[in-house]
Amino acid sequence: MASTADFRNGMVIEFNNDLYSIVSFQHVKPGKGPAFVRTKLRNIKTGRVIDNTFSSGTKVNLARVERRPCQYLYKDDIGYYFMHLETFEQIHVEEAVIDSPEFLLEGQHVEVVVHADTETVLSVELPQFVVLEVVYSERGLKGDTATNAYKQAKMENGSTIMVPLFINIGDKIRIDTRNRTYMDRVKS
Repeated sequence: MASTADFRNGMVIEFNNDLYSIVSFQHVKPGKGPAFVRTKLRNIKTGRVIDNTFSSGTKVNLARVERRPCQYLYKDDIGYYFMHLETFEQIHVEEAVIDSPEFLLEGQHVEVVVHADTETVLSVELPQFVVLEVVYSERGLKGDTATNAYKQAKMENGSTIMVPLFINIGDKIRIDTRNRTYMDRVKS
Protein backbone atom coordinates (compact mmCIF):
# COMPACT_ATOMS: atom_id res chain seq x y z
CA MET A 1 0.00 0.00 0.00
CA ALA A 2 1.12 3.52 -0.78
CA SER A 3 -0.45 6.90 -0.29
CA THR A 4 -0.75 9.83 -2.69
CA ALA A 5 2.38 11.33 -1.08
CA ASP A 6 4.38 8.41 -2.57
CA PHE A 7 3.26 9.02 -6.19
CA ARG A 8 6.06 9.13 -8.77
CA ASN A 9 5.96 9.27 -12.57
CA GLY A 10 6.07 5.75 -14.01
CA MET A 11 4.70 4.11 -10.85
CA VAL A 12 2.18 1.33 -11.58
CA ILE A 13 -0.93 1.18 -9.40
CA GLU A 14 -4.07 -0.94 -9.22
CA PHE A 15 -7.08 1.29 -9.94
CA ASN A 16 -10.64 0.32 -10.97
CA ASN A 17 -9.62 -3.38 -11.14
CA ASP A 18 -6.95 -2.62 -13.74
CA LEU A 19 -3.28 -1.62 -13.87
CA TYR A 20 -2.42 2.03 -14.55
CA SER A 21 0.90 3.81 -14.89
CA ILE A 22 1.17 7.35 -13.51
CA VAL A 23 2.01 9.68 -16.40
CA SER A 24 1.92 12.87 -14.35
CA PHE A 25 0.65 14.07 -10.99
CA GLN A 26 0.21 17.37 -9.18
CA HIS A 27 -0.43 18.03 -5.49
CA VAL A 28 -3.00 20.82 -5.13
CA LYS A 29 -3.81 22.73 -1.92
CA PRO A 30 -6.71 25.08 -2.66
CA GLY A 31 -7.49 28.07 -0.45
CA LYS A 32 -10.67 26.38 0.75
CA GLY A 33 -11.22 22.71 1.28
CA PRO A 34 -8.90 19.72 1.60
CA ALA A 35 -5.80 19.05 -0.50
CA PHE A 36 -5.97 16.64 -3.44
CA VAL A 37 -3.76 15.07 -6.09
CA ARG A 38 -4.61 15.50 -9.78
CA THR A 39 -3.21 12.67 -11.95
CA LYS A 40 -3.01 11.43 -15.51
CA LEU A 41 -3.08 7.63 -15.61
CA ARG A 42 -2.28 5.38 -18.60
CA ASN A 43 -4.01 2.01 -18.77
CA ILE A 44 -1.26 -0.60 -19.17
CA LYS A 45 -3.35 -2.90 -21.38
CA THR A 46 -5.15 -0.42 -23.65
CA GLY A 47 -2.80 2.57 -23.55
CA ARG A 48 -5.74 4.91 -22.93
CA VAL A 49 -4.93 7.96 -20.75
CA ILE A 50 -7.47 9.14 -18.18
CA ASP A 51 -7.56 12.00 -15.68
CA ASN A 52 -8.33 11.21 -12.06
CA THR A 53 -8.33 13.15 -8.80
CA PHE A 54 -7.39 11.49 -5.51
CA SER A 55 -8.01 13.02 -2.10
CA SER A 56 -4.72 13.73 -0.36
CA GLY A 57 -3.62 10.76 1.75
CA THR A 58 -5.70 8.19 -0.18
CA LYS A 59 -4.20 4.70 -0.05
CA VAL A 60 -3.63 2.83 -3.34
CA ASN A 61 -2.29 -0.65 -4.10
CA LEU A 62 1.05 -0.75 -5.89
CA ALA A 63 1.53 -3.34 -8.61
CA ARG A 64 4.85 -5.14 -8.80
CA VAL A 65 6.09 -4.71 -12.34
CA GLU A 66 9.41 -6.01 -13.65
CA ARG A 67 11.31 -4.93 -16.75
CA ARG A 68 13.13 -7.90 -18.22
CA PRO A 69 15.81 -7.60 -20.91
CA CYS A 70 14.94 -9.90 -23.81
CA GLN A 71 15.98 -10.67 -27.36
CA TYR A 72 13.52 -11.05 -30.22
CA LEU A 73 13.76 -14.53 -31.77
CA TYR A 74 11.01 -15.09 -34.34
CA LYS A 75 7.31 -14.77 -35.22
CA ASP A 76 4.84 -17.47 -36.20
CA ASP A 77 1.06 -17.77 -36.62
CA ILE A 78 0.47 -17.73 -32.86
CA GLY A 79 2.59 -14.69 -31.94
CA TYR A 80 6.09 -13.43 -31.22
CA TYR A 81 8.83 -15.21 -29.28
CA PHE A 82 11.46 -13.57 -27.09
CA MET A 83 14.33 -14.98 -25.03
CA HIS A 84 15.12 -13.64 -21.55
CA LEU A 85 18.80 -12.61 -21.68
CA GLU A 86 19.64 -13.80 -18.16
CA THR A 87 17.68 -17.05 -17.79
CA PHE A 88 17.45 -17.97 -21.53
CA GLU A 89 13.75 -18.74 -21.00
CA GLN A 90 11.52 -18.28 -24.06
CA ILE A 91 8.50 -15.99 -23.71
CA HIS A 92 5.49 -16.08 -26.03
CA VAL A 93 3.84 -12.68 -26.61
CA GLU A 94 0.74 -11.68 -28.58
CA GLU A 95 1.06 -8.87 -31.13
CA ALA A 96 -1.39 -6.60 -29.28
CA VAL A 97 1.02 -5.92 -26.39
CA ILE A 98 4.00 -4.93 -28.58
CA ASP A 99 4.47 -1.18 -29.06
CA SER A 100 5.68 -1.17 -32.69
CA PRO A 101 5.87 -4.76 -33.96
CA GLU A 102 6.63 -3.67 -37.53
CA PHE A 103 10.12 -2.50 -36.45
CA LEU A 104 11.24 -5.76 -34.83
CA LEU A 105 14.34 -7.44 -36.27
CA GLU A 106 15.60 -10.88 -35.30
CA GLY A 107 18.22 -10.58 -32.58
CA GLN A 108 17.03 -7.14 -31.46
CA HIS A 109 17.12 -6.34 -27.73
CA VAL A 110 13.86 -5.15 -26.14
CA GLU A 111 12.37 -4.76 -22.65
CA VAL A 112 9.44 -6.96 -21.69
CA VAL A 113 7.28 -5.50 -18.91
CA VAL A 114 5.81 -8.28 -16.75
CA HIS A 115 3.32 -8.15 -13.86
CA ALA A 116 5.41 -9.95 -11.24
CA ASP A 117 2.50 -11.42 -9.26
CA THR A 118 0.73 -13.09 -12.19
CA GLU A 119 3.70 -13.42 -14.61
CA THR A 120 1.53 -11.75 -17.28
CA VAL A 121 3.27 -9.86 -20.08
CA LEU A 122 1.94 -6.29 -20.02
CA SER A 123 3.95 -4.75 -22.86
CA VAL A 124 7.04 -5.07 -25.01
CA GLU A 125 9.03 -1.85 -25.39
CA LEU A 126 11.37 -1.42 -28.34
CA PRO A 127 14.36 0.91 -28.17
CA GLN A 128 13.47 4.54 -28.91
CA PHE A 129 15.39 4.45 -32.21
CA VAL A 130 16.08 1.57 -34.61
CA VAL A 131 18.37 1.50 -37.64
CA LEU A 132 16.97 -0.24 -40.74
CA GLU A 133 18.10 -0.57 -44.34
CA VAL A 134 15.95 0.63 -47.25
CA VAL A 135 15.30 -2.27 -49.66
CA TYR A 136 12.94 -0.50 -52.06
CA SER A 137 12.18 3.12 -52.84
CA GLU A 138 11.26 5.12 -55.91
CA ARG A 139 13.97 7.41 -57.19
CA GLY A 140 13.53 11.09 -56.34
CA LEU A 141 13.36 13.50 -59.24
CA LYS A 142 16.25 15.95 -59.54
CA GLY A 143 15.24 19.46 -58.57
CA ASP A 144 12.18 18.23 -56.67
CA THR A 145 13.55 19.34 -53.29
CA ALA A 146 12.13 22.86 -53.03
CA THR A 147 9.58 21.66 -50.50
CA ASN A 148 9.67 19.04 -47.78
CA ALA A 149 8.73 16.22 -50.15
CA TYR A 150 8.49 12.63 -48.94
CA LYS A 151 8.14 9.24 -50.60
CA GLN A 152 7.42 5.72 -49.37
CA ALA A 153 10.30 3.38 -48.61
CA LYS A 154 10.15 -0.32 -47.81
CA MET A 155 12.50 -1.42 -45.03
CA GLU A 156 14.41 -4.71 -44.62
CA ASN A 157 11.83 -6.07 -42.19
CA GLY A 158 8.87 -5.33 -44.50
CA SER A 159 7.64 -2.13 -42.84
CA THR A 160 6.93 0.96 -44.91
CA ILE A 161 7.57 4.56 -43.81
CA MET A 162 7.76 7.99 -45.40
CA VAL A 163 11.32 9.25 -46.10
CA PRO A 164 12.80 12.34 -47.82
CA LEU A 165 13.43 12.19 -51.57
CA PHE A 166 17.24 11.89 -51.23
CA ILE A 167 17.01 8.44 -49.54
CA ASN A 168 17.98 5.61 -51.92
CA ILE A 169 18.00 1.81 -51.89
CA GLY A 170 20.75 0.50 -49.59
CA ASP A 171 20.75 3.54 -47.26
CA LYS A 172 20.48 2.87 -43.55
CA ILE A 173 18.12 5.19 -41.72
CA ARG A 174 17.25 5.82 -38.07
CA ILE A 175 13.54 5.53 -37.24
CA ASP A 176 11.76 6.81 -34.12
CA THR A 177 9.63 3.86 -32.93
CA ARG A 178 7.36 6.03 -30.75
CA ASN A 179 5.81 7.97 -33.65
CA ARG A 180 7.03 5.80 -36.57
CA THR A 181 8.90 8.59 -38.37
CA TYR A 182 12.18 9.02 -40.21
CA MET A 183 14.88 10.69 -38.10
CA ASP A 184 18.10 10.78 -40.15
CA ARG A 185 20.40 8.83 -42.45
CA VAL A 186 23.09 6.73 -40.73
CA LYS A 187 26.59 6.86 -42.14
CA SER A 188 28.14 3.38 -42.39
